[in-house]
Amino acid sequence: MKTFLFAAILSVAALSVNAQRYAVIDSKYILGKMTDYAEAQKKLDEFSALWQQELDQKQTAVDKMYREYDAEQVMLPDNLKKKREDELYNKEKELRDLQRKRFGFEGDLFKKRQELIKPVQDRVYNAVQKLAIDKQYDFILDKSEGITVIFADPKLDKSDDVLKNLGVK
Repeated sequence: MKTFLFAAILSVAALSVNAQRYAVIDSKYILGKMTDYAEAQKKLDEFSALWQQELDQKQTAVDKMYREYDAEQVMLPDNLKKKREDELYNKEKELRDLQRKRFGFEGDLFKKRQELIKPVQDRVYNAVQKLAIDKQYDFILDKSEGITVIFADPKLDKSDDVLKNLGVK
């Protein structure tokens, strides 16, 4: 009986030595508690609203041009029709280009987010990394939007081993 108890204690001790330490955080909760994040988000929302208003005004002008063209096209000679259609096409293209510039991939909104929000997120990441090192966590997971690994001890990364097994150098 003593031998069995000793073996069980030894097994538990061995498992705990090799066990990976991990923690879970909620980055949305953390960011929600930070006043500088709220201020940055408010500024970002203001820029977004201002740019959307600009787009809405241009869309209204294009819609007006279409209504006027529809009302007058019956009486217009072919050369003026073509000219007005070209103007409409160019205005629509300008509107699409402006929309892409403001809200498209790597557009003004993306750049503003990088400028305003990213420094706050970097501070959170650095704090998480410091916590991981101080408390000797191997992994820190973020539960705010599914499970995401925020920090992983580099010595646990086995990517090179997988590449070796695949025969990739």
